[in-house]
Amino acid sequence: MSEHVLMMDVLKYAVVERERRFVVASIPEGVTRTLRIEDHYIENSRLRLRRVTAADGSHVYKLGHKVRLGQDASAIACTSMYLDDQEWDLLLTLPHRTLRKTRHIIDRDGLVVAVDALDDGTLVAEVDDADSAPGPGPTWLDVLQDVTRDEAWTGANRAR
Repeated sequence: MSEHVLMMDVLKYAVVERERRFVVASIPEGVTRTLRIEDHYIENSRLRLRRVTAADGSHVYKLGHKVRLGQDASAIACTSMYLDDQEWDLLLTLPHRTLRKTRHIIDRDGLVVAVDALDDGTLVAEVDDADSAPGPGPTWLDVLQDVTRDEAWTGANRAR
């Protein structure tokens, strides 16, 4: 099977994320929503279990599958499915590494940015470029470092 056909199969049900990631010094003004996220990266796989808890305590469980579209994590084909409590409990028994964070959604100047406050205090901003060419980061982000192509800053590696 050719690589082109294989890539088309990967993209059939996936959403492509083209994200830039930055370590930032602060959470900018304009937070519209805050979520608590628990990511469980299943060992030896491209699977992630995610629990998202809203401010009102409601939560959703997801199983995600991520496939890189290039040599680094700047473009990913993501497929997700929603789980019920029983499915979540079953899959959570698989060996995994966990990353916990508080996600602050900022909607400012026509741009939506997620800033994750990791439990160690580090702040990582994600800018989704969708189908656009990456531009400069928002001037209102207090960027310390661009970590888009740095493997140490992927969620799976941060969970280690």
